[in-house]
Amino acid sequence: MHSEVDRTIPGPHGEIPLRVYRPDGPSTAGLVWLHGGAFSHNDIDVPESHWVAGLLADAGILTVAIDYRLAKDGIHFPVLTDECLTGWEWAVSADLGVPAWEWHIGGGSAGANLAATVALQLRDRGRALPKSLVLVYGVYHPELPEPSAELRTKLELLPPEAIYSPEVVREMNLNYVGAVEMLSHPYTFPANAEVSGLPPTLLINSERDQLRASGEAFAAQLAVAGVDVTLVREKDVEHGHLNFPEVPGARRTVERMIRWINGSDAVRV
Repeated sequence: MHSEVDRTIPGPHGEIPLRVYRPDGPSTAGLVWLHGGAFSHNDIDVPESHWVAGLLADAGILTVAIDYRLAKDGIHFPVLTDECLTGWEWAVSADLGVPAWEWHIGGGSAGANLAATVALQLRDRGRALPKSLVLVYGVYHPELPEPSAELRTKLELLPPEAIYSPEVVREMNLNYVGAVEMLSHPYTFPANAEVSGLPPTLLINSERDQLRASGEAFAAQLAVAGVDVTLVREKDVEHGHLNFPEVPGARRTVERMIRWINGSDAVRV
């Protein structure tokens, strides 16, 4: 079991809401968790945030969910990354009962992008890095890489509304960054950056997901740069599967996250 507390912290663009999920027993690890939603929608009440964070806390992992401002109504990069970085800095320095060196950061979809970007900024500023990155079905490129033949075969079986086409993803990404020239910025999409020196990374992709091409390419980029990376393809799920707790693959993914954070094998569940 766990308890939950909502609060706000000061940020560079105004107050930032967040929610702390505290295990009933002692916590040996912490996770800053960032929800997805194409950078422009969702919040910390969607299952990908609230359900996941609750399960993590029940497993003894103190979790802080950041309700960052969304890319709408004139808000663009770097507002979102600024708020996620501020939330990270608050979590590791607040008296929450978890040592600063035992904190991880992660997220789903757009949140995975933001989590990786926070780590890049910490590295470049010479700050202490997260113990690891926990990245789930993220978008890491301004334009989607070409899918493999195997992935194309699986995508052909999906209804059109379940496919994130390159055109849709580019429109989503452009809305996030606000201007075409920002698509190549190293802090808008982590695949743009030089990624050496990032912490060990768990990268989980949905099997039937156009964005898997981005996840697989980013995992290869991390490995070439010397980053320890574990790549998992969650079978029988589509993009955003953590928003569907009734899907067996959703709980498998959370179990992988728990095992990873606790220092166990994330591939075997």
